[in-house]
Amino acid sequence: MRKLFLLGFIVAGLILGTEANGYSEFNVTDLDRIEELEYGFSKFSSNFNPLMVGLTLIRGAGAKGAVCLDGTLPGYHLHRGHGSGANSWLIQLEGGGWCDNIRNCVYRKKSRRGSSNYMEKQIQFTGILSNKAQENPDFFNWNRVKLRYCDGASFSGDSQNQAAGLQFRGERIWRAAMDDLKSKGMRNAKQALLSGCSAGGLAVILRCDEFRNLFSRYTKVKCLSDAGLFMDTPDVSGGHTIRNLYNGVVQLQGVKNNLPHRCTNHLNPTSCFFPQNLISKMNTPLFIVNAAYDIWQIQSSIAPPSADPSGYWHECRLNHGRCTPAQIRFLQGFREQMLNAVRGFSNSRKNGLFINSCFAHCQTERQDTWFADDSPVIHKKAVAIAVGDWYFDRAEVKLIDCPYPCDRSCHNLVFR
Repeated sequence: MRKLFLLGFIVAGLILGTEANGYSEFNVTDLDRIEELEYGFSKFSSNFNPLMVGLTLIRGAGAKGAVCLDGTLPGYHLHRGHGSGANSWLIQLEGGGWCDNIRNCVYRKKSRRGSSNYMEKQIQFTGILSNKAQENPDFFNWNRVKLRYCDGASFSGDSQNQAAGLQFRGERIWRAAMDDLKSKGMRNAKQALLSGCSAGGLAVILRCDEFRNLFSRYTKVKCLSDAGLFMDTPDVSGGHTIRNLYNGVVQLQGVKNNLPHRCTNHLNPTSCFFPQNLISKMNTPLFIVNAAYDIWQIQSSIAPPSADPSGYWHECRLNHGRCTPAQIRFLQGFREQMLNAVRGFSNSRKNGLFINSCFAHCQTERQDTWFADDSPVIHKKAVAIAVGDWYFDRAEVKLIDCPYPCDRSCHNLVFR
């Protein structure tokens, strides 16, 4: 079994691969850490000569008011398909958290998360974006696009704050990007898949049915949300950390009018930013990939330092191996909430699931967790095979792992 050593070519020394107790564990030293995982810049790739794809700015976006937080043009990375995939399109929506107040958004606009001035001119395409059949068997020769994320509201806001020099135009960026890609051949696609990780995975759920409507009824269109199943659940103090965050995003960035009306006609806008209130009512087939113990949610929603002033959760938050039995029981309760949230969704034959009992976040963009010799599996099926079987209707895929610690194939994240 090939060992995937993480050599840290992108950020030297950031991540080190180790083996412990049958699991692959990835020790992360810097807490830009999880958000780095959302970008698909593969510090985890086994490929020492990865495909590098250049940034294309959307020149017509400015006239439509479709701009990043700082007013710069949005952009994407496109690698053209060939052969049998020449007329198939995979759109990957980048993740990277949210900003819920003026201060955070002003900080964000000085980074690649809020300005194309700071975006990498080239990024690696690995995992579901790889151009190698041995790394990405079903989508390697499709037209593959990475849409950069520079609005801070999962491509859903439409507002501004002139005093702070902030443009909240995520929904316009989404539309401008889709228009631009349609002009480059996507309008004639025979097959299309909208995917995304983390905040991009949430965006997939919010925009999925709109994506379906971009194509003719003869086009096969489905959606894939990776690590986007953010739960409306109390934190360890009984507070509502993530609901408060989402409420700030929705109010500040003018998200309300861009949320699915099938939800807002009976729930408040903040509730309609949570996937659990959306997924069962979607018309377009959706596949959910999620870790049952999503490490971002543990660290930033369930047990953030703000909800744990005594530090009781500090060690457990960084390393699940240091959790007490009581803390594991609490996390098992979170897993149960996640499974309850997808119960109705999973009853539809058109939908798919891959929920593994790992302490991970974003598994479709990393080569080691998407498709490699020791990738995570459920019933011997890796994520890439599960997604491919579902998309191409080779099999119905509803894979849910047994609870921790039964899965020995996990690539868990441990923080130092």
